Amino acid sequence: MVKPLGSRVLLKPSTEEEKSAGGIFLPDSAQKRPHEGKVIALGPGKILDNGERAPMRVKEGDVVIFSEYGGTEIKIDGEEYILIEEDQLLAIRQ
Repeated sequence: MVKPLGSRVLLKPSTEEEKSAGGIFLPDSAQKRPHEGKVIALGPGKILDNGERAPMRVKEGDVVIFSEYGGTEIKIDGEEYILIEEDQLLAIRQ
């Protein structure tokens, strides 16, 4: 597995529905990138100006919402993941 550095978070994006509400199957190019993902791993946190580490606000297992163009898509063992800075996360889903 991958261990993120700094304040980065590794997400497993939630899967999008492959067909439209009307029942039409959508090709990959027409599907939107998911905006939710499950936190798989996280870094130790950002180092502050005073040398201390800021605690991460999310934890493994949280489902988070992120901006459409945030993060970097990566593949690990054939699986899609997103590596994103904690600051780019918008919310934790309850």
